[in-house]
Amino acid sequence: MRELIELLIAHGVFLVFLVTLAARAGLPLPAAPMLVVVGGLAAEGQLSGVASLAVAVLANIGGDVIWFVAGRRHGYRVMKLLCRISLSPDVCVRQSEGLILRWGGQALLAAKFLPGVSVVAAPMAGALGFSWRRFIAYDFIASLLWSGTFLLLGLMLSDQIQLVLDMLAGAGFAALAALGLMVLGLILRRLWQRRRFARRSLGGRITVAEAAALQDGGAAPVFIDVRAAGGHAVDPRHIAGAMLIAIDQLKRHAASLPRDRELVLYCNCPNEVSAALAVTVLAEQGITRARALVGGLDGWVEAGRAVARAD
Repeated sequence: MRELIELLIAHGVFLVFLVTLAARAGLPLPAAPMLVVVGGLAAEGQLSGVASLAVAVLANIGGDVIWFVAGRRHGYRVMKLLCRISLSPDVCVRQSEGLILRWGGQALLAAKFLPGVSVVAAPMAGALGFSWRRFIAYDFIASLLWSGTFLLLGLMLSDQIQLVLDMLAGAGFAALAALGLMVLGLILRRLWQRRRFARRSLGGRITVAEAAALQDGGAAPVFIDVRAAGGHAVDPRHIAGAMLIAIDQLKRHAASLPRDRELVLYCNCPNEVSAALAVTVLAEQGITRARALVGGLDGWVEAGRAVARAD
C-alpha cells in the first residue's frame, strides 16, 4: 500500500488526467474521490494543486468532447448505447433530456454533479444540435466547478486525509483487502439495483409481427409513443398514426384512452424498458389491454412498416 501511495505522489498529476478522462468517457473509475485525495496531498505540498486542477479540467473536456461528437454524428444510436449500459436503463437518458430541454447549456453545469446523467449530458447536447462554441463554453465552466469543488474539499480536509493515508500505508495488505471488498460490494450493489430495475419493467409484450397482423387485419391497435420530448428531438421518427404521450404524462391521459382496443406502447430503448414501465403505469389505472412493442421503433422500421416524422 505504501508503494501505491508513493506512486500517487510521484505521478499524481498524470494519474489525475488518466483517471478523470477515463471516468468522463464512461468507465466506472473514482475520479471524484481521487481528486479529494489529491487536494489533501496538494495542501501538504506533495503535489501541485494548480497543475492537478488544470489537467482535471482538460480531461473533463476531452472526455465530454468524445461523447459530444458521437452525439452529433450518431444521435439516438448513441443514446440507445448509453441506455443499454446505464445502471438504470433509459432513466438517465430521460433525465438528461429533461434537464437540457428545460435549462439549455446551463444543464451541463448541474449534470456534472449528477451520477448517471453526467455522462449522458454531453452526447445529448450534441444530438440536440448544440453549437461547438456553446458546448465548450458551458463545459469548461462545468469542468472547472466540478474539479475545483473536489480539490477544494481535499484542501479543507487535508489533515484527515493525511491521517487516512498514513493508516493505509501502515496497514499494508489488510488495507488492500478492505479496499477490494469495498469495490466488490459496490459492484454487487450495482448489479442488484440493475436486477431490481429489470423486475420493475416486466410487463406484457407484443412482437412487431403480431402488431402488424392486427393492423393489417382491420383490428388496428392504438400505438402510443412514450418517449419524452428530447427523444423526439433526437429521433423525430414515429409509427404512422401513433399518439405521442410521454411516460410521465400517461396517468393524465389514461382516462381518454380507449378500453376496447389493444394499446401498443413503444420506445427506442433496450428491452423496451420505458414501454414496459408504461404498461405497468396503465395497469395501475385499470387499463389491461396494453403491451410493449418488442424491438421498439427500430424493430418496427426494420420490419419495413410505415413511419412518419414529427413536424
